[in-house]
This record gives sequence, structure tokens and C-alpha cells, in this order.
Amino acid sequence: MAENDNLVSIFGCRATSELAGKIAQSYGTAIGKSSVFEFHDGEFQPAFEENVRGRHVFIVQSTHPPADNLLELMMMVDAARRASAKNIVAVIPYFGLARQDRKDRPRVSIASKLVANLLTAAGVQRIVTIDLHADQIQGFFDVPVDHLYASMIFRKYIETLNLPNLTMASPDTGGTRRAASYAKALHTDFVICYKQRSKPNEVATMALVGDVKGRDIILVDDIIDTGGTITKAAKLMMDKGANSVRAFCTHAVFSGGAHEMIENSNFSEVVVTDTIPLKEKSSKITVLSTADLFAEVIRRIENFESINSLFIMDESDKK
Repeated sequence: MAENDNLVSIFGCRATSELAGKIAQSYGTAIGKSSVFEFHDGEFQPAFEENVRGRHVFIVQSTHPPADNLLELMMMVDAARRASAKNIVAVIPYFGLARQDRKDRPRVSIASKLVANLLTAAGVQRIVTIDLHADQIQGFFDVPVDHLYASMIFRKYIETLNLPNLTMASPDTGGTRRAASYAKALHTDFVICYKQRSKPNEVATMALVGDVKGRDIILVDDIIDTGGTITKAAKLMMDKGANSVRAFCTHAVFSGGAHEMIENSNFSEVVVTDTIPLKEKSSKITVLSTADLFAEVIRRIENFESINSLFIMDESDKK
């Protein structure tokens, strides 16, 4: 046990309180005591209900909508800073607004950069997150960012499936590197879907690059939002002769009718993590916990150990 372990405090905000509790339990400590006072008009005031002076404070909160989730995280960070915490680390399982990482049309905000500025101004000294939608967001921060990957969790589960004709797939060209990484580690092939959107969250056309006939397909992605892209990809692959199609996606945003779409889809199974609490259950959805991974990363941060070594998918990736 590191000398600093006795100084570690893990707190959870309301949106991810269950996950925060699991992280603390996996780390071997009790979840920190905090509260939120709510005013009648909707204003709220988070507070630490225990001493954090001189402590290494880890605050767990995903920043999916509503915007109050992000605001609550910043207020907790500010409270920790004003209470003289030694180190303040924001553990953000799902980094919201990550799809707004550039100006893709005139007169729009680069919201993910704005969020980085706000968190830094609040007093964050380190960020821990998993499967950012855009890798370059790490560079938006002027503090260290530990960018984790769900591949460590997903790969173990994929291996237990013992699929005889495994082929990895990406639902769009943007995820090609992710699918290729899995394919390399699992010693199999991969295919790609090419899509064109008519407008956000709506796919106009989709084509398949590669052969899926007689194969057991696993689609890998970072986010399922409305479910339109990935369910369309699953149907396309089954139409092309695939034996089965599964999806492995880190963040279950699941907006609109995503649950119903998945339930009625061609998927045998959709595997997600608990970075965002599920709004409702589905017979096709399996949830894998990220708690042990985040707890191990916290331990390594405190012990000044390598985090990158956790995510080496293949021996040739070692540097």
C-alpha cells in the first residue's frame, strides 16, 4: 500500500453515485460523505460532509445531460479547492460535449474546449476519463489527462464468447483504428461501414467494405446515441450473410427510442459499460463495470506507476 493511500478520498456526484461507490469499494475505502442542498427554484449547493484538508480528492461524475451534471462537478471541485484539498482529480467516466471538438460549421462553439477551460478554472489538477470521442480533447487541457480504454474490459469478455468465426467491425470510417486495434490483438480480420449522413443523428446511406459472410461480427464504437447508425450496420451485415452481430460500445447515451431500436434490432447482444447509468433495461443489453479499472488507475496515480501498461493489447505495442 502506498503511503498516500491513507490520504485518498473518493467522492461521487449524483449522476454517477452508484459507480463512485463501486470504485471506492474496489479501491478498498469507503465512499466519501457529501450532500447536495436543493433550493425551491432548482438551484443546488453541493458540500463535503467530512474534512478534505491536505487530502488527495477524487471526484467521480459523468457529464452527460442535463448540464447540471457538469455544473455539480465543477462546484464540487471548487468546494474541494476552497477546503484546502492537496490534489483534486476529476474522474469523468463519460466526457460530455466531446462531439463538439472543432468548428465543423461557421459560428459554433468548440464546447469540449470550453469545458476543459471551465474545469481547469474551477481547480481541477488532473483528469481521468475513458474512451473520449475525440483523442485531441486531451490537448485541450493544461493539466495531465489519463485517457483510459474500455478495450481492457471488452477484450476479456469477447474471449469468453469463444466465437468460431470472429471478425471485428467499425460502424463508420472514424472508428477504423479502434476496430483494427481489436483485430490485431484478437488475431482476426476487420471490416468497415461507410456512411453518409443527411443531418445529425440520421444516416442516409451505408455501404460495407469487407466480407462478412459466415462470420460472427463484433461492432466496436465509443458511443451509442440514438442507435440508428449501429443498428443499421447490424442489419446490413446480416443481409450480407453474417452468422451473428454483436456491439461493444463504451458509453450508453441511449437517447430517444434507442432502447426500443436495440430491442428490435438484429443484434444478438449489445455490451456497454456503466459510465452512464441505464435508463431502462433490455434483454439484449449487457453492462460491464468500469469500477475495477478506475480503482486500479487511482492506485497507480497514487503510487506513481505506469497507466499505459494497462492497455497494451498486443506484445508489439510495447515501447
